[in-house]
Formats: sequence, structure tokens, C-alpha cells
Amino acid sequence: MKKSHPIRRVLLASAATVSGIVLLLTLKPSSDPAAAEGQSVAPQGQAGAQAVADGTMTGAVEQTEYGPVQVRITVSGGKITKAEAVQKPEGGRSDQISGDAIPKLNQAAVTAGNADIDAVSGATYTSAGYKKSLQSALDKAGSGQGSGSGAGSAQAQTVTGDVEKTQYGPVQVRITVSGGKITKAEAVQKPEGGRSDQISGNSVPKLNQAAVTAGSADIDAVSGATYTSAGYKKSLQSALDKVKSAQGSGAQESAGQEAGTEQESGSAEAGAGAGSGSAAGSGSAQAKGETLQGEVVKTQYGPVQVRVTLSGGRITKAEAVQMPMGGRSTQVSGNAIPKLNQEAVAAGSADIDAVSGATYTSAGYKESLQSALDNA
Repeated sequence: MKKSHPIRRVLLASAATVSGIVLLLTLKPSSDPAAAEGQSVAPQGQAGAQAVADGTMTGAVEQTEYGPVQVRITVSGGKITKAEAVQKPEGGRSDQISGDAIPKLNQAAVTAGNADIDAVSGATYTSAGYKKSLQSALDKAGSGQGSGSGAGSAQAQTVTGDVEKTQYGPVQVRITVSGGKITKAEAVQKPEGGRSDQISGNSVPKLNQAAVTAGSADIDAVSGATYTSAGYKKSLQSALDKVKSAQGSGAQESAGQEAGTEQESGSAEAGAGAGSGSAAGSGSAQAKGETLQGEVVKTQYGPVQVRVTLSGGRITKAEAVQMPMGGRSTQVSGNAIPKLNQEAVAAGSADIDAVSGATYTSAGYKESLQSALDNA
């Protein structure tokens, strides 16, 4: 047999190598980095869309070094369609910083669809407060932890208690409940300024720990912080009441709740935010009385926030959970607020007259009252 020429063998080997490379290249797209990236991103987007319930939710008030920040979001089709700051640092240089940062943060929240957004340069504190309040709003909508989704107690649920006014400032508690137990407690509002900074810094961490340990509002007051402790316990109890109200069935509500009890009227929304549609949707709860809180409205003399109780489609009770205090404001509020409360019940709407001598307080009251009615 004639022996094959060496050059021919080399050519055949080269042809086989080229064929192998071509074959590998035809299989390459299945492991292309772009395709792999698309596969990792898609499930995240789907999970976010499925976890968030539609509606308007207001996050907790987050105190920053330059003032409070509170975010309200609108969710439609499982996505954030609108984000806005209902509270932001104001006064002096803060006006300019907030005016620049807040629109950017709002846009970032809508674009990202979650609270994982970048801080705005030059507005570190405002950005941090915005992200925390945004996350709490998403928690209420059922994001991630499934709060408000109507699932059982095995899922974590984050709820914010009512704002409790104390002699030294407001106290508001937010808790996370999982498996029927308090797994986290924190004060989103606490007395601040002067001596109060030291007292709050010492007492609030102890109260947080006591709440988690006890699993209830039956906790001891911290020595030297009597007023703060009392406000903390009240706000904590209101948060726990809202958890029970959200988890209870209509039969349980009608059997175990009193018609006049504000915290157990079917509202599962935070003390500083809007009413939760999923928790307030029970027919029996609405018949007994639905309690809703309006947004915090900043006035020239201090914040105003209104809470109303609705029964049978009518306002049966109105009260201011925040009002201007201190100096002359205490007297003005003491005279104006009872009149405004009465007017709100009588009119059944926010179309009420301002109280003479309390123009700013009246305007803030009406605006917060209208936002509460909008939530209904």
C-alpha cells in the first residue's frame, strides 16, 4: 500500500481542528454572559412584581440630623408608579438640598422599583432617611417580607404604631412580627433636643430589647425616662393591635373587638402613614368603624396630623395626633383643635372653616384631614 504523504496528514489534522472549533462556536451562545445576566435579572423583577400589592402606602417617619423624611408611594401592577416625600428637611440650606435631592430620589425609586437606590451627592442624610422610609412603605405593600399579603403569621409583618405625644416630644414605634413573635422593635420617632437626646439614646435601645423579649407591651419603664417609656408602650401596643386586626378574620373582629376602639377598628396601617386597603377592606371592620390617619402636614408653627374614625361612610370621630406645641402654640392649639375636631365630624368632610387666630394650624388640619379621607 502506498504510504500517505506527511503534508497530507498535516492538512487532514488541521481540517479536523478547524471543524472542531466551528462546532464549539455554534454552541457558544447558550453560555453567553449576556444571556446568563438576563436569566439572573428576570426572576428578580418577577419576584418584585408579585410581592408588592397595589395601592398607596406611606412609609414611616425617619428622623435625620436635619429633619424628618417620610415617603409615600403608589403601586400599580406590582410596580412603583409614583414616589414622593410628604416630609423632608426644610429651613435654610436644607430647602436647597431637599429641592435638589428629593426629585432625584423619587425618580430613582420609580426606576429601581425598590429601596436599593443610590444616595444623592451632597444629601447623604436625606438620602438615607428616604431609603428607610421607602423600604417601610414597601414593607406595608407586602414587598419581600410579605406584609399586608394576607398570609399567615409565619411570614414577617412590619407595622408602625400610632404617634404618642409626650411632654418632651413624640414617640412612635415600629415592629416586625414573624411567627407570632416580635423579632424587631425600633422607635421611628423619639424625644430629641438637649437633654432628651441623652435620655432617648439610653432608654430607647433598652425599650426595644424589652419589647422583643416580652413579645408584648407589658414592659417596665426605663428609670429616668418615665414619659418616653409611657409613650413607647402606648405606641407599641397600638402596633400590636394593628397586627391582630390585620390577621383576624371578620368573625374574630366582630366577636373580639369593641366598636369604639380606635386601634382595633380594622386599620393595619402605620401611625404616620396611609390606611391599608388589605387590612381595612373587611366589611365588618368598616361597619364597626375604620380608623385612618392623614399625612403629617408641616406648618409655620409645627406639624399637624389628623386621625379620623369612619363608620357607615361618616366621620364619627376626629382628633389631632400631632399639633403645634410650645409657648403660644400650646394655647392656640388648645383652643383651635377641639373646634376643628367638632367641625370635621359635623361637616363629614375637610370643607370646614378655619378657626380665628389659628390660620396655619387650621390649614394644616384641613390638609391632613383630607389626606385621611383620601385614604378611605
